[in-house]
Amino acid sequence: MRYIRTGSFKRLFSIKHQSFDENEEEGMPKVSICNDQEENNGSFCSTGSPKSRRYSRTASFKKLFSIKPKSFDFSNDHEEYNDGNFQRRTWKNFSFEEVFRATNGFTLENLVGKGGYAEVYRGVLDDGQEIAVKRLSKISNDERKEKEFLTEIGTLGHVNHPNVLSLLGCCIDNGLYLVFQFSSRGSVASLLHDENLPIMDWRSRYKIGVETALGLHYLHKVCPRRIIHRDIKTSNVLVTADFKPQISDFGLAKWLPSQWTHHSIVPIEGTFGHLAPEYFMHGVVDEKTDVFAFGVFLLEIISGKKPVDGSHQSLHGWAKPILSQGDNQMLVDPRLEGEYNINQLNRLAFAASLCIRKSSTWRPTMSEVPV
Repeated sequence: MRYIRTGSFKRLFSIKHQSFDENEEEGMPKVSICNDQEENNGSFCSTGSPKSRRYSRTASFKKLFSIKPKSFDFSNDHEEYNDGNFQRRTWKNFSFEEVFRATNGFTLENLVGKGGYAEVYRGVLDDGQEIAVKRLSKISNDERKEKEFLTEIGTLGHVNHPNVLSLLGCCIDNGLYLVFQFSSRGSVASLLHDENLPIMDWRSRYKIGVETALGLHYLHKVCPRRIIHRDIKTSNVLVTADFKPQISDFGLAKWLPSQWTHHSIVPIEGTFGHLAPEYFMHGVVDEKTDVFAFGVFLLEIISGKKPVDGSHQSLHGWAKPILSQGDNQMLVDPRLEGEYNINQLNRLAFAASLCIRKSSTWRPTMSEVPV
């Protein structure tokens, strides 16, 4: 069974940590194509860019990143992740037999999500740990989608934060698979819009808004290399059993070298209703692109409305006049029946109003977002 075109992955790609060219055109980690016999010691090499080379693979990953785990003190998030002492998690090279057995053969009963190029299955490892397995779709023969899949691997190797989804490992036997911790409550989008689920209370919404801001701030300001997510939305933020949000889906992510102000990207990719004006019109991407999308994210949490309604009106277009009048209570999801904290509402609404400003210059950074 082959999910990837013949010849696309004939040799192992190896990415070595902390070996970046700040002048790299794409702002992406460099990769090298190494023969199976070459010793890479699980580290990164830098002999070419993803743009100039095709990714390739062997039948198995002998060695992946050697990443030391870091213990978290979740009660003091800012200090924990602003000290500059970054350590990466350890990844595991899963065999195809392990992921196949964990997902019960990728049965439909275990299918929990499906996107444009990947399917996500719930699974249980032999030790009882619940996992989510993201599989490159069998019908995906677009090399760009393969690149997005591998971009996600490279990006997640450089993040370590409680509000960013943890990658446990990967498998490249019989396809491409990423293995994550399982987020038992699904996505923020499903919690807001699934009619079969209870209405999400205000306390949970506020917690999700604040902690998602912490995760995004980490990606922009604390991570060893600035990461622009490019697709912040409620369906890409997963929720754990204790309602801790975790940013996921880094397939469109971009590294932004320290001396760069922005990327210029064509074609435009992302989700309508979340795209910042400068990105939609000119292809300009920087931290403020994510800030705009985060503003829409906050409005969706507050209102329970989708980013684009049936009449094709955008959520931020609907909310701007209300925000300008200061009538924040008109934004609130009526299903809450008045059960919310007015001070917290005003705080989230004010943050959203700053984030969705048309000019990126007038938007705050994630360090300045008042949540």
